[in-house]
Amino acid sequence: MKLQSLVLLVLLCAVAQGKVFDRCEWYKFLKDNGMDGVGGGTLADWVCLTEHESNFNTQALNRNKKDKKNRIFTDYGILQISSKYWCTDGGPNVANGCNIACEKLFDPIEAIKCAKIVVKDPNGMKAWVAWKCRCQGQDLAKYVEG
Repeated sequence: MKLQSLVLLVLLCAVAQGKVFDRCEWYKFLKDNGMDGVGGGTLADWVCLTEHESNFNTQALNRNKKDKKNRIFTDYGILQISSKYWCTDGGPNVANGCNIACEKLFDPIEAIKCAKIVVKDPNGMKAWVAWKCRCQGQDLAKYVEG
């Protein structure tokens, strides 16, 4: 009985801490979840975006600076999806485009589902600042090598 309790405790701690993917593992996860070509982005685009947004960390959380109305928004999860337009966290969000609680974006499957909605927006991949600044128009071969 004690061994079962210990195993359960270890599993719960692992879930609470989330996961940090390595680049190749994340590439495969994206591919297996149909992200190639989504929003016009290649798998290399998505791997680049993820590296620069969260360093492949499913538990990444980034509180943004205040906007003109003195509101603070937060980016959630491995794809750093914003509470401003895409999820709700009890804060001053403008919309909930993915119809999801922000903390669910710590699950990479839920993050991918939401990202597929985000890229349908007119901004597409440009919704992610890191993609615009670090990936767009760049040679992304290194993100998919090996």
